[in-house]
Order: sequence, then C-alpha cells, then structure tokens
Amino acid sequence: MTTNEANVADPEISDADIYQRLAPELIRMATALVGRADAADVLSGAVVRVLASPKWPGVVNHRAYLYRAVCNEANTWLRRSAARRAGEARVPVEDRWELPNLRPDVRRAVARLSVRQRAVVVLTYWADLAPAAVAEQLGISEGSVRRHLARARSSLRRVLDA
Repeated sequence: MTTNEANVADPEISDADIYQRLAPELIRMATALVGRADAADVLSGAVVRVLASPKWPGVVNHRAYLYRAVCNEANTWLRRSAARRAGEARVPVEDRWELPNLRPDVRRAVARLSVRQRAVVVLTYWADLAPAAVAEQLGISEGSVRRHLARARSSLRRVLDA
C-alpha cells in the first residue's frame, strides 16, 4: 500500500476499505500504547468516534487522523483505568468481598442471568443488602430490584432443578 492510498480523501474509497487497510497497523499502535488485552477495545472506540465525527468526511489524511484518534482513545482508556484502580484502592479492606466458591452448575446458572439480574443477586445475597440499598446502588427503583430478583430466582430454580 502506498502512503497516498489511505491518505487522499477519495469518495470512491469506503470507510470499510480504509479501516481494512489501516487496521493491522492501528491495532499494533494500540497494543503498544495499552497492551494486548485492551488494544481491540481502544481501536474500536477510536474508530467509532472517528466515524461519528462530522469532520471525518473532509479528512484528507485518514492514516494520521486515525492514528491521532487511537492515541487519544488510549489516553482516555489509561486515565479511566487509573481512576478506577485508585477508586478501588480507596475502598476499605473490610468492605471488600469475594464471591464464594460456587458449585460449577450454580456458577453456570448465575452466568446465564442478565447483567442486571446478576447484579441484584450478588448485592442481595453476597453483599447482604436490602432491596432499598440495592436499588440505591444500581440507580433503579426498589420495584425493579424485586422484579429482577424474582426473575433471577425463577431462572435459577428452572436451571438448577433440571
């Protein structure tokens, strides 16, 4: 690929073609910035932002624009990761809890629940929170907590009784 292939704003070159041509080098760049585990997420976040940008149709140097987008997304990713780790470190040790070792069939059954149902089950049974406290933690109504908990129990009962 010549330098101009991905740099010149050509209406006949689709966004998909540009991505396909540049993705291997962009993923290498993202990997160098954030590591292998998070590189694909950084690249996809950068591409989504670029394609949603009103400036994208007028971009002349697609490669440079996408490289800058990957760098910006990597910075955002690293900043958020550091903030999350700092927040987790501030939690007092006595407030941290781990899920118990579950039987494999129970673990699989819980994994089949929706994310919201799992969150309600974990906060209710492992964190020992009342429905009002679970609702406050998740930012939903107490009725929603009760509904998700009832559906989760029903689903778990069906799967585990089978």
